Amino acid sequence: MEGYSKMQRSELYSLIILFFGLASFLPSITAHIADSDDVYWQKRAAEAWNRTLLSYEPQPEKIVSHLNMHVHRTLKEIAEENSSSNSTRRHLLARGYAGPCMATNPIDRCWRCQENWAENRFRLADCGLGFGYKAKGGKNGRIYTVNDSSDSDLLNPKPGTLRHAVIQNETLWIIFSKSMTIRLQQELIMTSNKTIDGRGATVVIAYGASFMLQNVQNIIIHGIKIHDIHPGAGGLIRSSIDHFGLRTKSDGDGISIFGSQDIWIDHVSMTKCADGLIDAIAGSTGITISNCHFTDHNEVMLFGASDSHTQDEKMQVTLAFNHFGKRLVQRMPRCRYGYFHVVNNDYTHWNMYAIGGSKHPTIISQGNRYIAPPANIAPYAKQVTKREYSAESEWMSWTWRSEGDLFLRGAFFTESGDPNWSSKHPELYDQIKAAPAAQVSELTKFAGALGCKIGQVC
Repeated sequence: MEGYSKMQRSELYSLIILFFGLASFLPSITAHIADSDDVYWQKRAAEAWNRTLLSYEPQPEKIVSHLNMHVHRTLKEIAEENSSSNSTRRHLLARGYAGPCMATNPIDRCWRCQENWAENRFRLADCGLGFGYKAKGGKNGRIYTVNDSSDSDLLNPKPGTLRHAVIQNETLWIIFSKSMTIRLQQELIMTSNKTIDGRGATVVIAYGASFMLQNVQNIIIHGIKIHDIHPGAGGLIRSSIDHFGLRTKSDGDGISIFGSQDIWIDHVSMTKCADGLIDAIAGSTGITISNCHFTDHNEVMLFGASDSHTQDEKMQVTLAFNHFGKRLVQRMPRCRYGYFHVVNNDYTHWNMYAIGGSKHPTIISQGNRYIAPPANIAPYAKQVTKREYSAESEWMSWTWRSEGDLFLRGAFFTESGDPNWSSKHPELYDQIKAAPAAQVSELTKFAGALGCKIGQVC
C-alpha cells in the first residue's frame, strides 16, 4: 500500500479483515453502507435532513408558474425572430432543423448559441429552472480538468481522474481535456458543490458503476452519456479527502440521489443501466431533470424507494424538456409521496405505463405529449398513469392533474383529486399555464448530450 503511513496501513488492514469477516452475513444496508461505517453516515444524514427542510419550497406552485412563464417568454421571442427572418430562413425552419444553432427552450436559450461558451462555462449555473434552480454546482470555484480516464485506485485516486476530482472538499467545476470513456470500478461517491461539465468532449460513463450523490448538496451534471451500468461489488472506497469506508454492493443505477438537495441533471443521455436510470430517495429534494434523452430501459426513474420513508413527503422534482424514447417500459417516473411537476416532455414510447405512484404523491402533468405504443407492441398499455398498492377509493383523493397534455394513439391520463383545485387558488398558480403540448417536439429537439465543440456555437 504505497503512499500510506504505517498507521493508515494498519487501519486499512483492519477494515479489510472486518469486511471479509462480515461478508457472509452482511444484510442489504441502506445506501450501501457497511455497519463499520454507519456512525459517519448517520451524522451526514442528519445534516442532510436539515438541508432538505431548508431547500423545501412551501409553495411549490410558485416554482411551477415561474418555469411556465419562462417557457412562454422563450416561445414568444422565437416567434418574433422567425417572423423577422427572411423567407429562406422561414423555409428552413418549416422543414425542420437544418444546421444553424437553435435554442428552443428557456434553459438552453440562457447559454447556448454563443461562441464563447467555453470561456464562460459558469454561465450555465444561472440557467436552471424548476425545483433544482438553486443548484449552482462549482460556480466561481476552481476549474478542474480531467485528463485521465482510468479508475484504478479507489482509496488514493490518481490526480487528473474523475474520482480524484469529485472527492475534493472544495468547490470545483470539472471539465474534460479530451473525449473519453470512463469505466468506474465502484460507485463514484461525490462531495458537495461540484459541476461535471462534459461540453467540449464526448464523455461516456459506461461498462462499470456510476454516480452516487449521498447526503450532498449543490450538484450539476451536464453534457455526458451514461450507459451499460452494472452494480459495483463493494469494498473500501474513498468518499472525500478525509474519509473512506466500507461499502456493500451498489444497485447499478445510472445516477443515485440519496438524501441530497439542489441537484440539476441537464443534457444527459442515458440507457441500459442495471437498475434505474435515475433514482432519488431518502428525503432528497430540490431536483430538476431537464433536456435529457432516455432509451432502452425498463424501470426508468424511481422517486421514493419505500412506503416507510415518510421523509419523502419533502421531495420536490421537476421533469422538463426531456425525451422519453425508444424501448422504454415503465417508471417515467414512479413516485412516492412528494410533489412532481412533469412539464413539456415528449413521451414517445412506453410498454407498460409512463407515470406511476403510491402513497399520495402530487403529480402535475402539463403540456406533455403522450404517444401510446402501437397495438402490435403493447395493445393494452394506452393508459399513461398507474396507481400501485392502493384501492380506487384511496387514490381518487390524490392530486394527479393533466393540464394541456396531448394524447395520441389512444393514450389517456386518469386524473384524481379536486378537478378545480388550481382555479380555486389563483394566488398560487398565477394563472400561468404550461406551453402548448403541440410545441413539445421543438422544446425537446436537442434533448440529450449535445456534442459541443470548443470555439464553435453549441
